[in-house]
Amino acid sequence: MTIELLQQVRIINPLTKTDEICDVLIEDGYIRSVNDKIKIYDIPENTSIRDCQSLILGPGLVDLYSHSGEPGFEERETLTSFLKAACAGGFTRITLLPDTSPAIDNPAVVAKLHQLRKASQLSPLPLLNIWGAITHHVKGEKITELADLKTAGVVGFADGDALNNLALVRRVLEYLQPLRKPAAFWCCDRNISSDGVMREGANSIQWGLPGIPVAAETSAIAALLEIVTATFTPTHIMRVSTARSVQLIAEAKSKGLPVTASTTWMHLLLDTKAVKSYNSSLNLKAPLGNSEDMMALRRGVQQGIIDAIAIEHSPYTYEEKTVAFAQAPPGAIGLELALPLLWQNLVETGEFTALELWKALSTNPAECLKQSPSNIKVGEKAELTLFNPQETWKVESKNLHSLSSNTPWLGEELKGKVVGIWC
Repeated sequence: MTIELLQQVRIINPLTKTDEICDVLIEDGYIRSVNDKIKIYDIPENTSIRDCQSLILGPGLVDLYSHSGEPGFEERETLTSFLKAACAGGFTRITLLPDTSPAIDNPAVVAKLHQLRKASQLSPLPLLNIWGAITHHVKGEKITELADLKTAGVVGFADGDALNNLALVRRVLEYLQPLRKPAAFWCCDRNISSDGVMREGANSIQWGLPGIPVAAETSAIAALLEIVTATFTPTHIMRVSTARSVQLIAEAKSKGLPVTASTTWMHLLLDTKAVKSYNSSLNLKAPLGNSEDMMALRRGVQQGIIDAIAIEHSPYTYEEKTVAFAQAPPGAIGLELALPLLWQNLVETGEFTALELWKALSTNPAECLKQSPSNIKVGEKAELTLFNPQETWKVESKNLHSLSSNTPWLGEELKGKVVGIWC
């Protein structure tokens, strides 16, 4: 039996919309007491007591979509290193996109991933959610056996890449209606984006990089919303990156369409000006927006138009990323960096409240996945993240649990570190 008393910890609970300082007693994985002050003589003798003044306790963080190297690209990330990085970043639930090799387009791969999770023997061990592939990655645009994947335990369906065949998208949403599982789409018209690698505008011209017009995203979102209007199937829009996209999603929600949306953490912190460095870790899918896009995304998160902040941890080897910006595979790691950087740049500056940020990283992502969010309440299972916003550390390969270090913050000192999770 393990019993822990967290004394005078700042509790952020989005479900009750409270931000307060209390004592919390955790016994064998359950929350046994939450009180202004728990007296020492009211707890068992073998209780481990921890002074948590200046620390923050919130529901465990939930990531909507990220990439694992394993199976197929273990040199980038094994499932064990992926889960270790998730723990270090405060994530108690993590959700894999299906672009592994082999792809997660059949029940056997789903079962293999769950076996690998158990074999990792980590403690604590985050919950592994899995997006089942919408299409067979080897056979091209052929819909997978959706019902079989649901039976295998996938949380929903996504490809992680753009699907420009609208007839197929409509058919998928029709098939998914009785399965009661969400579908997630990245909206990008490949014909419009062409070979672009950053947002089109003055900066792309100045730095000589092929631009991606805003319309590549917004036209695809508009088309998807028309199909959702016809099918009324719950749909999640991934990687929202433009101000106009936020407007389209707001209009859809005002009409009662069953849509949720997310942007990634880096799109809230950086804009096209950052690409001046030509750091290949800033080549992202979707590309960073301009400053107006970034501010619109921040407001969208605060107003609930953008439901969640996704991490989209995308590990790549040093060799894969040490190439010209336009040739680099898109993506950057983020599981261990997102909470400290978001807190430092949004909460400590006063732009976001602690509740606004934590909600977009924990309870809202769970609800997007049609899961029950964790709650800091007596009798509930302890699915929690403990965060020290003042602890400093340096982003170096030796300090990261991920096998990859493709991040524009490599070598920098950050303030804020997760110091424990329960899951």
